[in-house]
Amino acid sequence: MAKKYCYLFTEGNAKMRELLGGKGANLAEMTNIGLPVPQGFTISTEACTQYYEDGRKINDDIQKEIMTYIDKMEKICGKKFGDKENPLLVSVRSGARASMPGMMDTILNLGLNEDVVNTIATKSGNPRWAWDCYRRFIQMFSDVVMEVGKKYFEKLIDKMKEEKGVEFDVDLTADDLKALAHQFKAEYKNQLGKEFPNDPKEQLFEAIKAVFRSWDNPRANIYRMDHDIPYSWGTAVNVQMMAFGNMGDDCGTGVAFTRNPATGEKGLMGEFLMNAQGEDVVAGVRTPMPISKMAEVLPDVYKQFLQVCNTLENHYRDMQDMEFTIEQGKLYMLQTRNGKRTAAAAIKIACDLIDEKMISEQEALMQIDAKSLDMLLHPQFDPKALKAADKSNVVGKGIAASPGAAAGSIVFTAEDAVIEGKKGNKVVLVRLETSPEDIEGMKYAQGILTVRGGQTSHAAVVARGMGTCCVSGCGDIKMDEENKRFTLGGKVYKEGDALSLDGSTGNIYDIMISTVPADPNSGYFGRIMSLADKYKALGVRTNADTPNDAKQAAAFGAQGIGLCRTEHMFFEPTRIGAFREMICSDTVEEREAALAKIEPMQQADFEGLMEALEGQPVTIRFLDPPLHEFVPTDEADIAALAKTQGKTVAQIKQLISDLHEFNPMMGHRGCRLTVTYPEIAVMQTKAVIKAAIAVQKRHPKWKVVPEIMIPLTGEVKEMAFVKKTVVNTADEVIKASGVNLKYEVGTMIEIPRAALTADEIAKEAEFFCFGTNDLTQMTFGFSRDDAGKFLPSYYANKIYEFDPFAKLDTVGVGKLMETAVKLGKGERKTLHCGICGEHGGDPSSIEFCHAIGLDYVSCSPYRVPIARLAAAQANIKNPRK
Repeated sequence: MAKKYCYLFTEGNAKMRELLGGKGANLAEMTNIGLPVPQGFTISTEACTQYYEDGRKINDDIQKEIMTYIDKMEKICGKKFGDKENPLLVSVRSGARASMPGMMDTILNLGLNEDVVNTIATKSGNPRWAWDCYRRFIQMFSDVVMEVGKKYFEKLIDKMKEEKGVEFDVDLTADDLKALAHQFKAEYKNQLGKEFPNDPKEQLFEAIKAVFRSWDNPRANIYRMDHDIPYSWGTAVNVQMMAFGNMGDDCGTGVAFTRNPATGEKGLMGEFLMNAQGEDVVAGVRTPMPISKMAEVLPDVYKQFLQVCNTLENHYRDMQDMEFTIEQGKLYMLQTRNGKRTAAAAIKIACDLIDEKMISEQEALMQIDAKSLDMLLHPQFDPKALKAADKSNVVGKGIAASPGAAAGSIVFTAEDAVIEGKKGNKVVLVRLETSPEDIEGMKYAQGILTVRGGQTSHAAVVARGMGTCCVSGCGDIKMDEENKRFTLGGKVYKEGDALSLDGSTGNIYDIMISTVPADPNSGYFGRIMSLADKYKALGVRTNADTPNDAKQAAAFGAQGIGLCRTEHMFFEPTRIGAFREMICSDTVEEREAALAKIEPMQQADFEGLMEALEGQPVTIRFLDPPLHEFVPTDEADIAALAKTQGKTVAQIKQLISDLHEFNPMMGHRGCRLTVTYPEIAVMQTKAVIKAAIAVQKRHPKWKVVPEIMIPLTGEVKEMAFVKKTVVNTADEVIKASGVNLKYEVGTMIEIPRAALTADEIAKEAEFFCFGTNDLTQMTFGFSRDDAGKFLPSYYANKIYEFDPFAKLDTVGVGKLMETAVKLGKGERKTLHCGICGEHGGDPSSIEFCHAIGLDYVSCSPYRVPIARLAAAQANIKNPRK
């Protein structure tokens, strides 16, 4: 039997979303429950896939099936497609299975030509309506199908209104609109060099192809990447009988929500326009009326509409976003879908629907987009100020790397950010890229803007950890660091100029936009988080390097620290000097003396972290980056170090040169540092164990069990060597203290070889933590800092569908992780496994971590609520036995 590609609305239902797309499935469902829907049919997502497989062509079999369904539609409607006497006019709309706003505009009034217009003008006695439909169709078809911009036609409309001395389109006469239609056709020919198509069949297939093409346009590709929508899904096409809202004063069109999409308040909200069609409501040419006004204008229709809204919300058990048309006093429903909403509205609606006994707790959790919770936790721009700025002050766009809103004066160095920040001034730090040396400045900045890097660049990772707004990878910026200025959009920006960043959209503004503090609305937010904890199986820890970060994470519900990066602590101005002394030392004794200065500082840091988490697990990763990252680059700093060390500037420069590596990511770092310089691990072990003992003494009821994590292990003998150093040192300190303290020594799995030999490594390691940032780099063989240069070409050519540093590659990296968990737990039954790469806060990655049996995920503090909800959703979808 031949494959079926077309379905009448009477043949589908809401469960056929994968095949019919969201719009088609809902049109079928509304038909099934007896609502007034203009009838039609859906061309399936499989037809879209076939279109691309056939080299962007609609093959003969599918074309034939589409025309068969046009015949079926004609019988249902009692009209003929392309007939001059009794013409069937249709709309053509796209409809993927996931809602993708703005992917492709609708085409209305398809099937019109000069002959048909004259017929319907005569038969209806309403020539103004007939010519209005035709001029609209020419404009939509030209814009949406043939990609001739709207602006050419809008100029002609404005010119006509000016000549006729009228303000609105509705004030133009039938003759005016007829003249406009002819001007539009002339413009079409002028732009494309060919006549506007008169054959309705040609119009139809060009429109269907345009919908299929729109699935692969840049706008759709960006949206899909941002929302984890696979390219392979394709889009459906809906061909539907026209309902006309522009026939006169008993007609109209509108959009409505069953609850407020901004606040979640229950109650109908929306707008409509009389004597209008399609885009008029949102185009802003005329001011729409609030939906409540319909009660005065068309009371019977309004009463029916309220019943329909009630029916739909009760049927779908969620807030509905609906489009409708009224034709000569008769209501038609054109679309319904679960409405897009703010994070604040989402949690209120979810809680309200539980209280209204419409949905279960699990269903409520599944309704909320986990990623959207970010919006509740960071400062936001004042909505009115942002709306105004969006119209005229957007000067550029980068990657939305860390959410929130930032406004301040531009600074170009971390040092300047610290100076201005300490004065209480708000600054935005603009850098080519950030490095660990910039951390203090990043703390004082309201926001961070970088020219290079993506969602997992240093700037992005650190900013997310701090809860600071960050826009990264704005390659349009021409940076002049030496003179402290940059050029963007043809304008030069200097130190002190105003700049605002939107970390949720990536937009950059050339003014200071007022911000409002985050208000998570603790009542609803707290309730949703409690429900998430009730249903999740995964633990959720945090990546935190400072007591402040740890306290913030604990307030957001973190159940421990999964990663403390000790190297970030060395960059404090009071410590970097001693650490540089250690690097420049010639003997073990000199190194130990320098490290002895740092040990009490490290101990104090670790105590702060353990106190903040109140006895919950704290995993401390030993020094990871190569030593060259800590050496000075500034001439004054080099001279100061030379003086301290009793060496010449030339000697220090030679040492810095000697530390240079051709590929630092795979160089002298991680556990390799301890193999070379065991004294570093000795100092860090003493600091951890002494901190744990001190905290345990202060809080006898807590159970303090520090977890020492060895980075970058690739060979079991390497792990055994470093572990021996740690255990000998720890046991000696514990014995001297007289306190009975337990601790664990584990490793980060960041090297593919470690994953493949995890059973061997588990003989030494008491826990695994997947460092998926490096594991992804090592598995793919490219650096996350350089990948941004070529990955766009991979996305464009559909080699990769997403950034593997933002969303876990479950096929390759995931297979290594799953292998490591099975091998490791097979060897050591008590082995606990977690993830602490950036993927630990990504909902789709969390779902995979749940599926392969990890014990916890660890993410930046502001992602903890997201991870808690995503972990609950993963367990609801796929319950652990």
